[in-house]
Amino acid sequence: MDLGIAGKWALVCGASKGLGLGCAQALVREGVNVLIVARGAELLQTAATKLIAENPCKESPGVLFVAADITTAEGRAAVFAVRQDFDIVVTNAGGPPPGDFRHWDRDTWLKAVDANMLTPIELIKATVDGMAARGFGRIINITSSAVKAPIDILGLSNGARSGLTGFVAGVARSPLAAQGVTINNLLPGAFDTDRLRGTLQGAAAKSGQSIEDIMAARRKNIPAQRFGTPEEFGAICAFLCSTHAAYITGQNVLADGGAFAGTF
Repeated sequence: MDLGIAGKWALVCGASKGLGLGCAQALVREGVNVLIVARGAELLQTAATKLIAENPCKESPGVLFVAADITTAEGRAAVFAVRQDFDIVVTNAGGPPPGDFRHWDRDTWLKAVDANMLTPIELIKATVDGMAARGFGRIINITSSAVKAPIDILGLSNGARSGLTGFVAGVARSPLAAQGVTINNLLPGAFDTDRLRGTLQGAAAKSGQSIEDIMAARRKNIPAQRFGTPEEFGAICAFLCSTHAAYITGQNVLADGGAFAGTF
């Protein structure tokens, strides 16, 4: 299927590895030019090299990268100094740490809200008007399945990402929807990433079990009986960015192998 987005420009955040890199790979394979951003310069450059090498198109799209912390005003300024206009924006920032809410002070909460709610809003604000003027725009916010099924030890993520979800529900249904701009949230469940392994490693250390046993138990609770891959997550993202998804906006698309047991 031709997704109809070849030649577009995409900003993909947190794209040096994991789900962000999976999204960038899927877009590059569709002929999309990408600017990828992450904090680690060395890993980011490696990711950019990989994107260029894996591109199947005869005419290689542009692959730019900026090593910056997208959750800061300075980081966002560094990105927009390289390029201001984007047709596609994939927001993504590492989730806040797990823990007991009794131990979180105001600064901890503000850091979580700044990274996982306010940063995506700032990126939306900086790009949607240009998208609307051109008659095409796609914004995908990588959030979490915890938005639909909150996890007690992930209270910081539950709160900050739910705030973003509420904001998107409103702005996605503004006049932007009639101007060719869609805004959707993509909710990952358990995907095979460093983030998941780190969380499960913590659970293993706390319980005294091996990481292998913890991972096996987690897989058994997923109807698909496995973890997702960044590649398949990227494919979902690419479709939501496509011309075929023009009638999908304001939605929370859950990719979790059937783990969420609710009807809605």
